[in-house]
Amino acid sequence: MKITSVSAIPTSPGVTAHPMFNFPPWNYVFVKVETDEGIDGWGDATCGPMATVTMVEELGRLIVGKDPFTIEEHWQTMHHRAFARGGPIQNSACAGIEMALYDIKGKALGVPVYELLGGKMRDQIWCYGRWDGPSPEAAAEFALSQVATGFTALKGDPFDHRGLYISYEAEKKAIDTFAAVREAVGFEVELLVEVHGRLTPAEAIRVGDAIEPLRPFVFEEPVPFENIDAMEAVARAINVPIATGERIFSPFTYFDLLQRQIVAMIQPDVIQCGGIGQLKRIAALAETQYVGVQPHAIHGPMDVLAALHVDATLPNFMIHEGGGKAWFQDACVGDFPIRDADGYMPLPTAPGLGVAIDEAWLAAHPPQEDPGWAPALGTMPSKQFSQVASP
Repeated sequence: MKITSVSAIPTSPGVTAHPMFNFPPWNYVFVKVETDEGIDGWGDATCGPMATVTMVEELGRLIVGKDPFTIEEHWQTMHHRAFARGGPIQNSACAGIEMALYDIKGKALGVPVYELLGGKMRDQIWCYGRWDGPSPEAAAEFALSQVATGFTALKGDPFDHRGLYISYEAEKKAIDTFAAVREAVGFEVELLVEVHGRLTPAEAIRVGDAIEPLRPFVFEEPVPFENIDAMEAVARAINVPIATGERIFSPFTYFDLLQRQIVAMIQPDVIQCGGIGQLKRIAALAETQYVGVQPHAIHGPMDVLAALHVDATLPNFMIHEGGGKAWFQDACVGDFPIRDADGYMPLPTAPGLGVAIDEAWLAAHPPQEDPGWAPALGTMPSKQFSQVASP
């Protein structure tokens, strides 16, 4: 079997609903790898910028005519293509192609991808819903509606400010919102608190101390992700588990983070960290420090499926990010796994990653010329800045 083509297909499903705001019509980048035996594979190279389309096609030319089964060799070839390497664009392109190669190999061998990764350790994947809302009362009501559908864990971002420096009003509202949700759902439901890196270390310590009695499952990205020393200062000062990693792209950065024992859970993005193989390597680093893993999987269906397959194989897996979006069923050929009434997602059972992508659906949903990407989180403007578009 030989690879005959590698293509990137950008698409936009339109506006996606959210309890706090409607997400703008993001662009997603699907990857299709074709072979001379008629077995195609699908992946996801979404990271925001459409530059990944060009990168997928450039890297794809390196492996056309090659055996699709030698996945690690192809990944190393693509990763080392340039003198300057890594970063979200190249990593995402490598990941999208690599996912598609795993999809092909699983289909050719008649097994799900997790069988190629050492086999499954679990038959179902614990996942979380959301507890967001524009007010403490609305967040509590939404959280109860999520629990009623079976979720036993929820995550929310109650921080309603923009920029890095929080106001008293926004801080009080965030703490009051979390408290209202905890009171509504009780302590039997795990609650994750995310910040999207919008606090200074001093602010994060003050907020962490305030929410400690409410027992957050994790306090996610309390300070910007770039400065590990700042994250460590927060971790040493509070008695709340910290999570980070959705915007950390290199296993070398993770090595530093994990060696210092700063976090209780890491959240590598299966696309932006470089793909399935890199995610497994990063998870193994975390295992040596007794740190749990929750793959960040917020993009298209192949992204979520790739994370599920890795979840199934990790001894230090903790929880999965939510599940699918409403448009997944329309975009997929085959059955995308649906969360059950107990808050778990079943593992895919079909060969490969589990589904294919409907190319007619892709053609009917062209990419947006001027999409939004990072929403302007929160409605309270910063006193330090007149306008901040994103965290």
